[in-house]
Amino acid sequence: FYFRNKHRPFLLFVSLLHVHTPLITTEKFQGRSRHGLYGDNVEEMDWMVGKLLDVIDKEDLKNTTFIYFASDHGGFLEAHRGNSQLGGWNGIYKGGKGMGGWEGGIHVPGIFRWPGVLPAGTVIDEPTSLMDIYPTVVQLAGGAVPQDRVMDGHTLLPLLQGTEQRSRHEFLFHYCGVFLHAVRWHQKDSGTIWKAHYATPVFQPEASGACFERGICPCSGGGVAHHDPPLLFNLSQDPSEANPLSADTEPL
Repeated sequence: FYFRNKHRPFLLFVSLLHVHTPLITTEKFQGRSRHGLYGDNVEEMDWMVGKLLDVIDKEDLKNTTFIYFASDHGGFLEAHRGNSQLGGWNGIYKGGKGMGGWEGGIHVPGIFRWPGVLPAGTVIDEPTSLMDIYPTVVQLAGGAVPQDRVMDGHTLLPLLQGTEQRSRHEFLFHYCGVFLHAVRWHQKDSGTIWKAHYATPVFQPEASGACFERGICPCSGGGVAHHDPPLLFNLSQDPSEANPLSADTEPL
């Protein structure tokens, strides 16, 4: 692929099976990690990404190639074998994969690499979306997105290059299937991020933070609790979504 395209613009999209159950890992990486098969799978993914980056460097494409590494959801908490939990860890964030609103299911890092163009070591703490890939790629290719419809995504380049300090997203809508579970409001003047939950999965067991008895949390039906008024959180002060706000605690 690189040899055919290295002298002209190219788009390479790599969608890895890692780190997804059933955690298919080649023999070379089995037993490499202290964290079992899931850890082995992470290490193999890391090796695969490294091989791609090595080729880009070797072909002297490093300074002309924009790389974006991300995930479509957080760790799958319910994945297990026997008593071993295999699905990763979402840090301070509540919930995991398959949950339409909780941060542990939708809040993932994006890692960007473009030496000579993007400043190294920069951390940007602004809400963006995988929907932003399309307009970003279009801009990089010198094109223009269609003007006859509303685009859900926004180019990431002004944010990444420091010409803009705030994400262009004012609202992000978080669905599980066809059901709207949560909405995020990015208050532009203060940078504060608020989130309202209209539906949340019923955890099993209740205090577990996941749906172990079902294997994965459902989007609708009896396994979902509906909230009217919605649960409201200030993510800027409460990223773990531990303290729902009320009119008493948050007059605004």
